[in-house]
Amino acid sequence: MQEVSSVQRLSKRVAGLKPSGIRKFFDIAATMKDVISLGIGEPDFTTPKPILEAGMRSLQNGETHYTSNWGKLELRQAISDHLMRLYKVSYDPTNEIIATVGVSEALYLTFTALLDPGDEVIIPTPCFVSYQAEVIMAGGIPIEVTAREENNFMVDPADIRKALTPRTKAIFIGYPSNPTGAVATRQVLLEIARIAEEHNLLIVSDEIYDRLVYDFEHVCFPSLSENIKDRTVLLGGFSKDYAMTGWRIGYACGPADIIQGLVRIHQYTIMSAPTTAQDAALVALQSGEPHVQEMLAEYDRRRRLLVAGLNRLGLRTFEPRGAFYAFPNISASGMDDETFAETLLREEHVAVVPGNAFGPGGDGYARMCYATEYSKIEEALQRMEKFMSRYG
Repeated sequence: MQEVSSVQRLSKRVAGLKPSGIRKFFDIAATMKDVISLGIGEPDFTTPKPILEAGMRSLQNGETHYTSNWGKLELRQAISDHLMRLYKVSYDPTNEIIATVGVSEALYLTFTALLDPGDEVIIPTPCFVSYQAEVIMAGGIPIEVTAREENNFMVDPADIRKALTPRTKAIFIGYPSNPTGAVATRQVLLEIARIAEEHNLLIVSDEIYDRLVYDFEHVCFPSLSENIKDRTVLLGGFSKDYAMTGWRIGYACGPADIIQGLVRIHQYTIMSAPTTAQDAALVALQSGEPHVQEMLAEYDRRRRLLVAGLNRLGLRTFEPRGAFYAFPNISASGMDDETFAETLLREEHVAVVPGNAFGPGGDGYARMCYATEYSKIEEALQRMEKFMSRYG
């Protein structure tokens, strides 16, 4: 019998997807001892106790059944109240908000609902590894526009204009940024909004790190104007701000007709977000603010340590204003970013992610996550100092 290759069995879309450049180094690191990981973008904090207890109460009370496809109305109301309180942006909880299995599902639902085959989505890079893949899986074409260090890794709206074609359907933005830590100014976002209005484009705004901002204003994109809100899908969640990565709970907000489209896909693929996680997320919004502020202060302390340390070692690092990542330029090592990450892991047992994993503009950089203990960051810097004494 003739053997059928895996590429023939898989759809061209799936066969063409690149493996995540993040996981490669952590699969290697998992086989090694004494590794300090500055890699996976996950809070090292345990979910705050009141939120944990809410999840346990949910189970003990027998909340083990499906909810509405949209998610529990109480949670959607709390999300609506939360966004109004923080950003003065209003969403109707009955038909403009859906609870999802993390922002990952929200991304999948959004692009699947919006894109027809061949539609183009402009995506500023460097960016999180799944954005382009989600567009491709939805049948769309990602058009990458490079954000540069000299602009503090904010995308230049002029570059977005240059990337427009008759097939452009949407502009994707993700600030605060993973991997760079960049936060976009109101001025830049207003110019992007102008482009969207002039060319009748949709905006998809991933704001999962919205509460993790240091000495800077986070601008919620749909809060710019009612007209912009009507063409924006806002994505948010609980994984980063509330240290709830394993709960898998997020949300999407937008115009009712678009959110209805997300629900149509969601009901056939997921049914509903985890009930226990929805109950925990409700308490996170109701009483989690002190814990957010406590974690934010500690992240800021680590941020200042890591950025100052990297600059001292000659690894030029712009000041990240959001999320929990530094994105140093590693050219002083004399290596490309892939070699830098491999050699640093092998010789000093410090795990980082090469910048090329995050698309155009990432070459020559490395992502280092400071969502790890202060003492471990200190030790990592000491190991990197030895490393740079050999190669810098």
